[in-house]
Amino acid sequence: MAETEPQVSQLFRGDRMVWVSPVSLEELIQLKTSHPQAPLVMGNTNIGPDIKFKGAWHPIIISPTRVQELFKVTKTPQGVCIGAGCSLSVVKALLEGLVQEIPEEKTEIYRSLLQQLGNLGGQQIRNVATIGGNIVSAYPNSDLNPVFAAGNCILNVASKRGRQEILLNKDFFVGFGKTSLKPDEVVLSVFIPVSRQGEFMRAFRQAPRKENALATVTTGMRVMFTEGSSVVKELSIYYGGVGPCTVSATKTCAAVIGRKWDEQTLSEAYTQLLDEISLSPSHPGGQVEFRRSLTLSLLFKFNLQMLHKLWEMCLDPSITFGLIGLETNMVTFSGCHKNVWFFFQAVVKDQSGDDPVGRPIMHRSAISQATGEAVYCDDIPKMEGELHLVLVTSTRPHAKILDIDISEALQVPGVVDVITSKDIPGKKFRTFTGIDEDILAQNEVSCVGHMVCAVVADTRNQAKRGAAVVKIGYEDLPGPVFTVEEAIEKQSFFLPKRMIEQGNVDEAFDKVDHIYEGAIRLGGQEHFYMETQSMVVVPSGEERELKVYLSCQHPTYESIAETLGIPSNRVSCHVKRVGGAFGGKVTKTSIIACITSVAAWKTGRAVRCVLERGEDMLITGARHPVLGKHKVGFMNNGRIMAADLHYYANSGNTADESLLVIEKILLHLDNAYNVPNLRGRSVACKTNLPSNTAFRGFGVPQSMLVTENMINDVAMMLGCNAEEIREINMYKEVSLTHYKFEFDPKNLLRCWDECKEKSDYDRRRKSIGQFNQQNRWKKRGMATIPIKYGIAFSDGFLNQAASLVHIYKDGSVLVSHGGTEMGQGIHTKMQQVASRELHIPASLIHITETNTSAVPNTCPSAASFGTDANGMAVKDACETLYQRLEPVRKQNPEGTWQIWVNSAFIQKISLSATGYYRGHDLHMDWEKQEGQPYAYYTYGACCSEVEVDCLTGDYRTVRTDIVMDIGRSINPSVDIGQIEGAFIQGLGLYTMEELKFSPSGVLYTRGPSQYKIPAVCDIPLQFNVYLLSGSDNPHAIYSSKGIGEPVLFLGSSVFFAIKDAVAASRVEAGMVGPFTLDSPATPERTCLACNTPFTQKVRRYHQPVSSCSLPQPITLDPNPSMFAKLNMEFSCCFHLTDLQT
Repeated sequence: MAETEPQVSQLFRGDRMVWVSPVSLEELIQLKTSHPQAPLVMGNTNIGPDIKFKGAWHPIIISPTRVQELFKVTKTPQGVCIGAGCSLSVVKALLEGLVQEIPEEKTEIYRSLLQQLGNLGGQQIRNVATIGGNIVSAYPNSDLNPVFAAGNCILNVASKRGRQEILLNKDFFVGFGKTSLKPDEVVLSVFIPVSRQGEFMRAFRQAPRKENALATVTTGMRVMFTEGSSVVKELSIYYGGVGPCTVSATKTCAAVIGRKWDEQTLSEAYTQLLDEISLSPSHPGGQVEFRRSLTLSLLFKFNLQMLHKLWEMCLDPSITFGLIGLETNMVTFSGCHKNVWFFFQAVVKDQSGDDPVGRPIMHRSAISQATGEAVYCDDIPKMEGELHLVLVTSTRPHAKILDIDISEALQVPGVVDVITSKDIPGKKFRTFTGIDEDILAQNEVSCVGHMVCAVVADTRNQAKRGAAVVKIGYEDLPGPVFTVEEAIEKQSFFLPKRMIEQGNVDEAFDKVDHIYEGAIRLGGQEHFYMETQSMVVVPSGEERELKVYLSCQHPTYESIAETLGIPSNRVSCHVKRVGGAFGGKVTKTSIIACITSVAAWKTGRAVRCVLERGEDMLITGARHPVLGKHKVGFMNNGRIMAADLHYYANSGNTADESLLVIEKILLHLDNAYNVPNLRGRSVACKTNLPSNTAFRGFGVPQSMLVTENMINDVAMMLGCNAEEIREINMYKEVSLTHYKFEFDPKNLLRCWDECKEKSDYDRRRKSIGQFNQQNRWKKRGMATIPIKYGIAFSDGFLNQAASLVHIYKDGSVLVSHGGTEMGQGIHTKMQQVASRELHIPASLIHITETNTSAVPNTCPSAASFGTDANGMAVKDACETLYQRLEPVRKQNPEGTWQIWVNSAFIQKISLSATGYYRGHDLHMDWEKQEGQPYAYYTYGACCSEVEVDCLTGDYRTVRTDIVMDIGRSINPSVDIGQIEGAFIQGLGLYTMEELKFSPSGVLYTRGPSQYKIPAVCDIPLQFNVYLLSGSDNPHAIYSSKGIGEPVLFLGSSVFFAIKDAVAASRVEAGMVGPFTLDSPATPERTCLACNTPFTQKVRRYHQPVSSCSLPQPITLDPNPSMFAKLNMEFSCCFHLTDLQT
């Protein structure tokens, strides 16, 4: 009955906002007339984020989701009229249907829109975002607006003055986020015409990531030829991403219309386009040279495709490309199908079928995590009287604090208190690596994002409003330091510096055949864990006790106790699970937990602190950016005799764990290579950026990238493949490292050989050479990278662990240990360990939360050593219990586990036991430059092949093969998951993820819209993982090996494969030898490094023009070999669009 009742308008009032939902078009127009500045919200993909993240405020919001006129679809022979309220998913489905229904020649515009819709946002966004909202938002890099404008689409709008049609063209888009629509006008629908005979349309885009990323440059291009000829009758070209709004290349089009579509015409068009689409050096978003190059490259792609069409229609006899059989040669990445293979190890022959160790058992939380039932920190129900904490951070990079005015904040409704350093009753600082770091800034701030104080309020929104009105008086200090170069110039370092050397490097340089010096920069990397920094602190109200629930790798009860000036036994930390950490939830989590605990202590109420993504990225730091320089001496045969490497790590404003990072950098600089004369120097640079911290790999991904880049440079100097240089210089027999630790590289060599064999390296290397000879604008590259990674903490005391195991009378078992579950599967493996040692099914065993009341004095779950240490501790406790039950088993050998447990209880045998593992006594003496900093090495090798679009810098990983030596895996499925995840995270580090700061030290990339991590679309099309068989490791539990960190570096195989492809492109431009390609190898860096004629033309355009150095038009060499390459390129460029869909 409710369904038949007439709908009525609805109105919702909040504290500061009114939300109106009309039901008729008349009511909607009246509302817009009365409130012309009120935004229309349907999918809320624009206004909502602006309110949440940019502080936008609208007193009235109109939501016309029930106005039926906005959802009408009308099909006519001339085209389709789509209601402005239709979601993009609906539009996509509609156009897909039309493409199937009507003749192909009439669907040019529809197919171009479909291509862009396939890349616009994600499925969730397209399900709610509307076509009308997308148009009127008028984003400068809109994917659809250039197509709508180039396709002569028409908007139908209504207002109190009546209805009218508005052509979507250059006059409609008038500025950033602005159109020619009047404030009171409502878009009803958009009309998309069918294509006419002789009319062709294409859309292109280039983005930081293939999916779910705003375009860097996007374009819609439409041409109509005079009937029966190649003369251009109409031409329309629109770009996004090269101006404050969608831009029309009107002059370029005018220069082409009326002329034949040929190379001469298009060559002049490229020059005209450079004049017409100009960007200032300060263009918002930067990448000026790249964007300008893309405008030319995308027009060139359009040119190739139109030449192809003209050839198909036989309209221009001068086009003699001989494209017979073209379809069979097309190189595409169509669809999303991926081949992913992984190969488990076999368990020991005589192993019991009930023994779960070594078997691929599903992660014990996998189902609950997939269904959303898994409880994370912020899922803990709100407690009575609970407060929310929001941090107030510095807006200056280097300044004295003159005063902190909290008076206005305290007047905000709901605000309870503001916490400053004066409120800390105990230690006001934390000490990491011997250097103090303020919990809250006291007298000085040293970066934008430095925590100054915190506001606690009844709700998070109230706390945010209070934080926004805290006034901090500053006096700027001179000479802030942001870059490594500035730090070197001003000698701004955290001491000590580190140096290590073997052999006599300087003497060796005098005896080599060649010396080469190079450098590479590696950018930082945001941890981007799914769960941001989160904690709830609950005062018990008795004897100054606190219960702390937090998401961290290292329960921080000791830090909290010292901050509050109370004994550690008053603080219990609880960690159920962590939604990702990667090293980023140790030091900063400790400090934020201390601040939250002070707030709970002072107010006497529970306090919850959950950082938003932007806050988290600003405050918590990232992987250390590194500048690496190398000087290498080598012989004609490729043998490296001497290497001198310098590492400069940008540590940020505090030391954090930077000194440990630069040590590990030096300990891994040899990677897999035996260089007889080797020297490394590293330093932690003190800058006025947010402090960088631990990240998966802990300096090794930076260290080894410099080493492998050095190997690559040697290969390019000698004109051979880098794999040949790697093999020549690899450790071959039992050897000493540069810190005098003996090891056997047998399994390293096995991984290398098996990787080359399983990847079919030799055949594919030849195939890549042939492909590159046949293709001008697409190149393939390949790289194989080895790794030798040290496992465990070099500070021996951190390698210990403890556990507590209870057996209950019903036979169930409860296990507590000091490791934290971060998704890496440590709880699953501990369950397997307990099952083996107690000889019971895993179903009887429950792993409880990490709780410092049960297992105190824990060490961080880090260094790929969590399973090694905690597994041995759990094993020790279970062995103790099993031995205690031995008399009972002997008394009743036919009994069951439950019977034995009950009998033991009756006989007063303790059913609880603690376990302890002392760990390896590891050390490193930096004065003597020797030691044993690691328990053992994890080895591996990875071969990756990529295909690079030289015109745009876009790439695709065609295939990756990984062979890893992880000993005898406790759980192969979990370990392979770690291998795959680490590789993809490394791929992101080396090819995608880029942190960007303003000249004044403000982090720009503070969310997923600006910072891109790998997505499903970035997984290699063929991804094979193999575990080395027959490997033993006597230094860890059950002969397993740590695997969490090592594989991340193997993502660099994609980086060096890209560099290999770029080198092939540079050969076409007459450039050979080493060149610089910094990490990450983003599309921008890759495209510019390829040095195509279009990039060269852009660079020449910016140079002073003299009579003897005029920019030359781009022409295509008419020789047969070039035509052969273009044959392939037609297919490649044509289907790049399919790939992106």
